[in-house]
Amino acid sequence: MYRELAQMADQIEISPARGPVIGRIRPPGSKSITNRALVCAALAEGVSQLVAALASEDTRVMIDSLCRLGISIDEDSAGSRLVVQGCGGKIPAASADLYVANSGTSMRFLTALAALGHGEFRLDGTGRMRERPISDLLDGLHQLGVRADGESTGCPPVVVHAAGLPGGTARIRGDVSSQFLSGLLMAAPHAQQPIKLIVDGPLVSQPYVRLTLGVMRSFGVHVPDRDLAALSVPLGRYTARIYEVEPDATAASYFFAAAAITGGKVTVEGLSRDSAQGDVAFCDRLTKMGCQVASDSNSIAITGPASGQRLRGIDVDMNAISDTVQTLSTVALFADGPTTITGVAHIRHKETDRIGNLAIELRKLGATVDELLDGLRITPGPLHAARIETYLDHRMAMSLALAGLRVPGIVILDPNCTEKTYPRFFDDLKSLVES
Repeated sequence: MYRELAQMADQIEISPARGPVIGRIRPPGSKSITNRALVCAALAEGVSQLVAALASEDTRVMIDSLCRLGISIDEDSAGSRLVVQGCGGKIPAASADLYVANSGTSMRFLTALAALGHGEFRLDGTGRMRERPISDLLDGLHQLGVRADGESTGCPPVVVHAAGLPGGTARIRGDVSSQFLSGLLMAAPHAQQPIKLIVDGPLVSQPYVRLTLGVMRSFGVHVPDRDLAALSVPLGRYTARIYEVEPDATAASYFFAAAAITGGKVTVEGLSRDSAQGDVAFCDRLTKMGCQVASDSNSIAITGPASGQRLRGIDVDMNAISDTVQTLSTVALFADGPTTITGVAHIRHKETDRIGNLAIELRKLGATVDELLDGLRITPGPLHAARIETYLDHRMAMSLALAGLRVPGIVILDPNCTEKTYPRFFDDLKSLVES
């Protein structure tokens, strides 16, 4: 399906599919769930097992950081079964230097987690991480009695001068990243006093907050969630357990998109429409574009338009499922009419500027793209070969590679950036297309 063009696969050319892509696949474990479960298991009393966990760069830096904080974590040779010796909410290390690469999830969650300790903890990452905002989280910690300092730019590196998490009430902006709120929520049960978190303004990516609360419940901490704008977290203790991580719904979007683009049928196993992962709603967007969806308790299947029919452009607010913006944008290249995506201004602060840089790459392929304040408008045009920059962004590589299933000469630069969340993506895509 593809051929490596240089040693160490520093670029990959995608070969068009010979026909509709038809097959079944099970993506690796959810990154979002794995990292949340790692935090809750680390804080729990007793020994937890995480089954079918994701093994990737983002989860490796989380595991490494937790170990540096004194948490014992053992893993099998594949890294998919993790045994976590919980600390009962008491961080063992008196100090630590934590390197999280470009894992925003790890930076935000660990900054809040470190506040439970007693000592000085420094968190840093890549050059891009030093451009990603964290001041809203630090302000929230300050309101809860924690001294935590970032750079004058409001970005990492961060130093947490911890003496436990006093607690109280904090107001936190919700329009940059829901991970600020999620990080505080997971640390809150082990504060010295109950914590109330009030969200100022709109909260982006709300399904991820509900996902956080769901994982917390699985480990024994229940937070009333009728109103995500005001969450009161009782004092409590996480309880160790055996926890199975379901497949990653965002990763599944690439294979659903492959069916849409080629007029095929792809079944993703291990997911259902009842998944706690909000990104399963990507299927609804494909339905509006002309695909069919079928599901049962353990699978979701997408069937693309039949021969002679075309996908259609749509207008869609993707605030709740913003990690799939790049995937839908690639599908939009093959639609009849423009697609307008809104509600995602915050994705400019992800691994790369996922509006501006995505627009650049879509234009290379032949589309007309207008940047909006909170999204982009994609008008399809005659598509052609292109060399796609990935900006060290795993989702840029995986999403735009799908265009190569229909368009000859699509070259993905730095495909190894998919190590961040899906190390075997190109192998799995090849296996599915050639099955």
